[in-house]
This record gives sequence, C-alpha cells and structure tokens, in this order.
Amino acid sequence: MRCGRPCAAPPPWRGAPRRAGDAVSFAPRKLGEILVAEGWLTTEALGRALEVQQLKGGRLGDILLRSGEVREDALARALAIQWDLPYVDTLPPRLEGVWLEKLPISYAKTNRVLPLEEGAVTRVAVADPLLGAPLDDLTALLGPVSLAVAPANLILHGLNTAYDRATGTAAEVIENLDAEAVLPGGLLDEPVDLLDATDEAPIIRLVNSVLFQAVKERASDIHCEPYEREFAIRYRIDGVLYNVLTPPQRLQAAIISRIKLMAHMNIAERRLPQDGRIGLRIAGRDIDVRVSSIPTVHGERLVLRLLEKGAVNLDLESMGFDPEQLAIMTRILALPNGIVLVTGPTGAGKTTTLYGAISRINSPDRNILTIEDPIEYQLKGIGQMQVNPKIDLTFASGLRSILRQDPDVILVGEIRDSVTAEIAVQAALTGHLVFSTLHTNDAAGAVTRLVDMGVEPFLVSSSVSAILAQRLVRRVCERCKSPYVPAPAEVARLGLEPGAYTFFHGTGCAECTQTGYRGRLGLFEILLMDEALRALILTHADASSVREYADTRGLKTLRQDGAAKILAGVTTTEEVLRVVQQDEAA
Repeated sequence: MRCGRPCAAPPPWRGAPRRAGDAVSFAPRKLGEILVAEGWLTTEALGRALEVQQLKGGRLGDILLRSGEVREDALARALAIQWDLPYVDTLPPRLEGVWLEKLPISYAKTNRVLPLEEGAVTRVAVADPLLGAPLDDLTALLGPVSLAVAPANLILHGLNTAYDRATGTAAEVIENLDAEAVLPGGLLDEPVDLLDATDEAPIIRLVNSVLFQAVKERASDIHCEPYEREFAIRYRIDGVLYNVLTPPQRLQAAIISRIKLMAHMNIAERRLPQDGRIGLRIAGRDIDVRVSSIPTVHGERLVLRLLEKGAVNLDLESMGFDPEQLAIMTRILALPNGIVLVTGPTGAGKTTTLYGAISRINSPDRNILTIEDPIEYQLKGIGQMQVNPKIDLTFASGLRSILRQDPDVILVGEIRDSVTAEIAVQAALTGHLVFSTLHTNDAAGAVTRLVDMGVEPFLVSSSVSAILAQRLVRRVCERCKSPYVPAPAEVARLGLEPGAYTFFHGTGCAECTQTGYRGRLGLFEILLMDEALRALILTHADASSVREYADTRGLKTLRQDGAAKILAGVTTTEEVLRVVQQDEAA
C-alpha cells in the first residue's frame, strides 16, 4: 500500500511498459486523495489515519485496513487508479499454466501475486503494485510481466483454487516413494516409532496427500483398512464408499502410526480402541479431523471423520425441503413448546436438519442450548455442551443441568434411554421447545419407540408436536446430467401413475469424479400431531395404525417425496429406491 505523500517513483509494470515514456513522465496521485475523491473514505477518517501514520509510521493503506475505514476492494481500486493499472474483480474460470510448477504457493501467498494469463507477457494480479524485489523474481521466473491490481482476498482465493486443482494424488506420491527407504529394514512386524525414525518424510508426504485428496474430493470419511494381504484406503463421498488407494502392505504400520501421532494418540497402544483429533488447514480451509482406531486381527483399523469448519449449509431450502414442507416447518418452528423429533438411520443428516431449524429461529431474545455427542459444528449465539461419559456427563444429566439455565429452546442430540426421554417430555410440558433425534425407520415408528422406552402414552400425545423422518440421496451432477425416458417398470416402482415422464441421470464428468452425482439432499416426511392422532396414541396404537391414520390425512411419504425430486431432475430412481427399499426390507 502507498503512503499519502506524492511520489515520483516510476510506474511498476516491469518488463512491459504500457506506453512509451511512462517510466519517465508518470507521477502518481496521493492514495488518500483518491479514496476521498471516489467516496470510499471520509476526510475525517483520512485525517485520523494520517495522524496515526505520523506517530507510528507504516503505510496508509495498512492503517486504513486495520482500522476498518476502507474495504479491501476499495483500496485495491484506489491503488489501480494511483498507478494507472487495470483493476481485476473477477478471476478466470480456471487458473492454470506452467507458473504452477515454477512459483511456490508460499511465495505467491506471502507476496500476494497471482498470474492470470500466460503468453509473450504474463499478466499478473497483485495486491501491492510496489513489490520491488518479488516483481524482479517473477520476471526471472516467467519472463516479462504486466500488472493488474486485485484485492488480497481475491488473490488468495485464486491461489488456493489453482494449487488445489494442480496438486497430485496420493497414488502419485506412492509411485515416487523409494521402495527401500520408507522403513528401515524393509518388511517389519512392529511399527517403527516415527519420532525416532530418520527417514519418515515420504510417509509424511503420503499421509498429507491422502488428507489433501480427501478434502479435494469432498470426502466425509477416510477408512484405513488392514486385511490379510492388502491395506486399503477408502473415501466416503456423498454417503458412498469408494476404493481410492491400495498402498503396499509394508507401509501399513508407518501410515497408521503417522496418523495416530498427528491425532495425539498413543502409538504404542495397539490393543485398545482410541479416539483423537487433528486440526488441519488445507488450501485456506480449516478442517477438523476426528480419528477413531480399533484393533483387528490384521492390525489397527482407522476411520477419520472430516468436518470443514464454517462450510456446513444450514439453509433449510438447500437441504431439499419443497415449498409445502418449508411452510409446515415454519409453523413447527413457531411453536412455543413441545417436542420436535427427527428420525432416521445413522448418517441420514438428522443433526444437520436440527442445526438448520434452530439456526432459523436463533435470535438475541432467545436462549438456545444444546447437548450433543459430538458437537459437529459450532453455531454462533448458541450454547453447546459436549457429552462426556467419563465424568458422568450424559444426555440425561446434561439435560437436567440445561433446564436450570433458563432455556427457551433445547436441542438434545439423541434420545437414547428412558431417562432422557422422560426429562425431554417434562421439559416440553413445562414450556420449552425441545428438538431431538430418534433411530426409527419412519415418522409413525417414533411414537411407539417412545412408548417402548417407558414414556406413558398420555405424555407422548401431550408433549410431541411433530415428527420428521428423513433420508439422504445423492444429487445428479448439474454438469453432466442428461434426460431419458424411463421404462414403465421404473415408473411403477416409484408408485407413479403410468404416463410419459422425463427423468435425469449423470453420465459422469471430471466435476463429479465420473460418478454422475455431486452433493446430497434430503427426502422428508413430516407427521404433525392433531387431536385425532393424540386420541389414537392414547389407545396404545401400534406404528402401522399411526401410519394408516397419517395416510388418510395425506401424509407425503419418503417414497413420494423421492418421486417428486426425481421428476424435478435433482436425483435418480436408483438413489431413491436405495434408501427407501432398505427401510421396507427392514
């Protein structure tokens, strides 16, 4: 950034002057004057910044950014005007070229430089046109360069994206490993302590590549699985496991020890299950990795759960709720008290739906508290408590404590036992809105599940306000989706009336790693309590009776919601039947 004083330095487009004579005749305006003239800074704020500069020194642009007086884009625009350089506010769709091999990412990030176009003259975006030596380095690496000014945050985003795409896979790292230098002594029955090993660098590169590639491919879990004759690494992407890597079995012990070391686990203990956590920063993204190990007959098996901080989308619309379901959810969230249950198997997205619900009603005038196991995402303005059985902090004991904290809304991660169920019911009956989850196949089954836990039917009927069942299906990739006319048998399996329909499926592309799917969305059925249903529950009705009643009231089932999403072109018959038929078989 430039100071507020005039400067007679030549313009800094090294290697390719824009006009003949510029280097001699150009005289820049004051940066502060430009910001005020363009309306990006007040005269008073400029005066205060100049006083700080006079007292403490430093560059005017840095002072203004730290004080929050100007935005990064406004400062970049002013620098572009000051030095008569083009301003860049959008990046090309793909940033690639030989510069990715020549220019280290750490150097590019430190100096905020991003090559945009290669040719006889390489166009480079910079945050600071007066870089000096780094521009000489760029000219030595890339040849003549011409400059444009861009905000620093835009340059960092471009660098992260470009190097993310250019990074090689873990398989390529394995190909480059020296077969004899990975572990001393070749094949070993016992793992070498990596703290003492002098040649562990290849293993470190391999593990880092496995983690980086998992984040790059949007994996939610990494499975490290030892077998009798092989060692497999699999990624779970959009709920489905894929084999991605089969390292040589002689690397098994070193890979597992390296991951356990990163997770602060005891690498000497291989007989007992362990849990650990790794904090990573990959391509500018903060990743929380939860590591679980169990002993198996062929060695330790690891599962790494990847959670990207701040990346979860808690918007109910994007989760898959249609307008009718959103209207019902809005009515549910406006209730002053009662229990709202979300049911489904593990990995069905229940917790994410509950996060979306409480985020929608989160406001300064509400006290929202949660007790979870584990806390998957940290929500601003909401008090979240982690279950810890080692110190007797269970869902039941934690829920009792929460009730003494004057809550308006309570989220219980899961109702696992009769004690937790009874406390949740009492909380709802005493004026609290309680959200929780249950492991049942459908909405009707949740009622009988609570009764089976020992909650009296009259308490269930008076406290439960709504039950939502959900499943997750994969989205059709928008880049490679194509239409087709389904066979009559496929239409019949979805319960649709015979007719001419157009369905969509993905053909596979680089964007979806040839799977035809990218991302997931929910299928939902929502059961609202009414007086007739409450009376039915009081008669100890079973799940089938509750479902029959719900059907007479027009309940939209998971299969029907799936069929609607197929017709909308967002998922496929295979995906809907995969999750619905599993429940029907059960």
